[in-house]
Amino acid sequence: MAPVKVMAGAYPLARLSALSGAAILLAALLPGVGGVGRPEPQVVIITLRHSRFLPAHLTVRRGTPVRFVITNVDPIDHEFILGDEAVQRRHETGTEQEHGAVPGEVTVPAGSTRETTYTFTRPGRLLIGCHAPGHYNYGMRGWVRVVD
Repeated sequence: MAPVKVMAGAYPLARLSALSGAAILLAALLPGVGGVGRPEPQVVIITLRHSRFLPAHLTVRRGTPVRFVITNVDPIDHEFILGDEAVQRRHETGTEQEHGAVPGEVTVPAGSTRETTYTFTRPGRLLIGCHAPGHYNYGMRGWVRVVD
């Protein structure tokens, strides 16, 4: 087998490439950072029980990505819809049977756990609602307060 030839000047470039890769890997593994320059999502556990969100009220900092882990212990399906009044109205009168493609919107079948991640970009208050027939009017709602 012939020896591998290294072209002049290639070694510093390969070394730089290896160091860059190591730096990127290290940054991705640092606590509190999910990749380069992105904060790791805060995990919030939500339980759906007796057609209620537990907890029903949360406070998060603006710019924080939150990974909601939602467990439905009820024998019926529920939804977790996060958004302002307009989003809640649209879902209350809408016809979508399943949710999951939009951040902050997920259908949670009976006895299951689903996740959705949402980044809060503006201070204020967003609502959480379930729009299965009659649930929102019954009181299956909550809110997230976003602070600076």
